Order: sequence, then structure tokens, then C-alpha cells
Amino acid sequence: MPNIGFRIFQRIHRPAPDLVQGFRGLPVANIADEMGRMFCMDTGIRPLNKAPLLGTAFTVRARPGCNLMLHRAIDMAEPGDVIVVEDQGDQANALTGENMMMWAARRGVAGVVIDGAVRDLESIGAMAFPVYSRGINPRGPHKSGPGEINVPISCGGVVVHPGDIVVGDQDGVLVIAPRDAQAVLGKARAKLQKEIATREAINAGTWDRSGYSEAVLRTMGCEIIDAAYADVEGR
Repeated sequence: MPNIGFRIFQRIHRPAPDLVQGFRGLPVANIADEMGRMFCMDTGIRPLNKAPLLGTAFTVRARPGCNLMLHRAIDMAEPGDVIVVEDQGDQANALTGENMMMWAARRGVAGVVIDGAVRDLESIGAMAFPVYSRGINPRGPHKSGPGEINVPISCGGVVVHPGDIVVGDQDGVLVIAPRDAQAVLGKARAKLQKEIATREAINAGTWDRSGYSEAVLRTMGCEIIDAAYADVEGR
């Protein structure tokens, strides 16, 4: 009989490493713009240091406040995997701290994202190992289970499948399905080049602002009133 809720899948269909590494250095914002501005984890999932995040999703579904399966995941994950944890947004207990993150980094894990709490913020904040979480709490975790590893989860409002590509920077975290990655990569690279060209135009004072002109706003139905608000509204 299947033990749903307390099980581990040992294999993942990982995308080619070259495809994953193609996203290195691309801003999450540029990638998101080329994915319909979707697939970003919500703003509660924040970076705890400045280390950029890139790798393949190794998923954990934790019982809120319990890090039993996170411990097992750190020992199972392969170099280049990002451990992504569904903790249902619970912040009553920290699922991890400095020692576990040191061990994950030593094992070659590419980073950890937790929809829950962590502790040891000062030391994690000084690490060159990317850690993202929803909150901070000094209260430690339980270790009794159950939980699941390498199943589809929800983290930061985004469904994450084992093997998805996970990218993070100071703006937040985004998830890319491998089947979409090649197309997204080309668009995101082109988007970055456009952003660079825009910044060059700003520095030169030549940024084309015609798309935001009064004439354009009028065609969109915007009412342009040549008076002060107080005069029109009688205030």
C-alpha cells in the first residue's frame, strides 16, 4: 500500500546542465518579463544574503515545523540541486540554521528555498551560499515527520516540480519548467540586451519617452484637464 504523505522518490528527471547554466547572470526580472510576468514566488520569499541562486529543484514537502525530510534531502541532493521546501508558510519553527546550511554547501547543494522560517540570520547572511525564506524564528524544529521528497509542491504560491530550473537574486525567486527553458532563455537574453541599451540611452539623455506622451494617453482614454484638482472638485 502506498504511504502517501510519508514517502521519498529517489530519482529526478533533471534538465541538461548546460541549459541550466545558460540562465546564470540573467536577472530574475528579465526572465519573468519573458514568462508573462508569472512564475515568480511571492514577495514573502526573500533572500537572506547576496549569493545568487541557480539550480535544479529538489523538492521537499515538510510537515509544518518539522525538518526531518529536509535533513534527508540535504543528504540525498546532488551537486547543483536547489532544495525547495513547502512548509505551508509556517513561521512558528525554524526548519534550518547555520549548521545545516554549512553542510548543504559542503555537499555542493546550489541553494535552499523555504516557504517557512529559518534561524541564525547573522551567520547565514554572511554566507556565500544562497538561502531564501519567508521568515526568521529562533525556535527550533521538530523531527518526527511525516513528509515527502521529490513530489510536486507549492512554494511561495508557485507549483514546483522536481527538476524545474530555479533562479533567484535580490528581487526574488522564479521557477522555469525545463520544457520551456530553451525558448525562455533566448528571450531573456534579448531582454537583458534591451535593458542595457535603455540604460545607455538614459546616461546619454536620449531615452525615447514617446510611448508615455500626452497624445498616447489620450488615445487610451485618459482625460487631460487643464486645471487644478481643487478648482474642478470644488475643494
